[in-house]
Amino acid sequence: MKRKVLMIYTGGTIGMEKDYTSGSLKAFNFEHIFEKIPEIGLLDCEVSVHSFAKPLDSSDVGVEEWKEIGAVIEKNYSLYDGFLILHGTDTMSYTASALSYMLKGLTKPVILTGSQLPIGDLRTDAKENLLTSLYYASLYENSEALVQEVAIYFEYKLLRGNRTLKYSAEYFDAYRSPNYPILGESGVHLKINKEALFRNTGVNFGVDYHLCKDIVFWRIFPGMNFESLLHLPKTKVLILQVFGSGTIFNCDETEIILSSLRKNGTEIVVVSQCVSGGISIGKYENSNIFGKIGAISGKDLTAESAITKAMHLMDNPLYEGSFAENFSKNLRGELDENFGD
Repeated sequence: MKRKVLMIYTGGTIGMEKDYTSGSLKAFNFEHIFEKIPEIGLLDCEVSVHSFAKPLDSSDVGVEEWKEIGAVIEKNYSLYDGFLILHGTDTMSYTASALSYMLKGLTKPVILTGSQLPIGDLRTDAKENLLTSLYYASLYENSEALVQEVAIYFEYKLLRGNRTLKYSAEYFDAYRSPNYPILGESGVHLKINKEALFRNTGVNFGVDYHLCKDIVFWRIFPGMNFESLLHLPKTKVLILQVFGSGTIFNCDETEIILSSLRKNGTEIVVVSQCVSGGISIGKYENSNIFGKIGAISGKDLTAESAITKAMHLMDNPLYEGSFAENFSKNLRGELDENFGD
């Protein structure tokens, strides 16, 4: 029996071709993807296509589009064995992270991929990314999907979606998972790192559409006017991207401003500016302020994962306990709960 995969096309470079008259890139009708890549017919799976009404540049993908993708998966969950989302590369890590929190009790693969070059380009990476993603989206063993989480496949590597970040705008090897091992690798043989795979336990599949937009992300830098934080409209969550393992300016002004925000009810989450590693509050004196004011350590979360996790959890009625308690938990394999302890 062939596995069934639903390919959800949202837009991005992978669905474009060059107009050789104008020299510009334009979207093609993705229903014709089987003509562009006839090799799809050689795969041991049945592929169907669902296209967004209007293909989007990934910079235009946000909360409403995440909900639309979630709704397509929810509607078709019982009809398909796996899902492949074709997406622009610039915000793919945000979408993968958001979906990982939204899709509860997932027992089927949800793979995202895209390309750095259009599908019709002579040197395109689109064909390999798409074809191998379909392999992973239809990979089963003893009637059970090997991948049961949201993942990104790009340039021969399968990565946990909420652990990824876009590393390069130039190279085909565009994504990194700096704080977690790769889930799989494509070479002569298709490999799976079974020990690294995530498994939901005791939860039935469902889509949680709750996403709070009242989140601010703020990267600090030397010499900044820190008082400008006080002029922000009142926000429910402030995600501070700080130096190294959690350091910030060691002065009275820092404590006064951050304490003021906390007294006004703003949750403060601390993540690192470093690509690899994470937050360890108390390791250096200049991080102790976060312990004093009750800030939340983002541990080894990526910025993309921290932002979407905060959107998912803030004011979500489906969670018991405080925002801080839930944010510190490992919900979908996005963080190491013991990091920095």
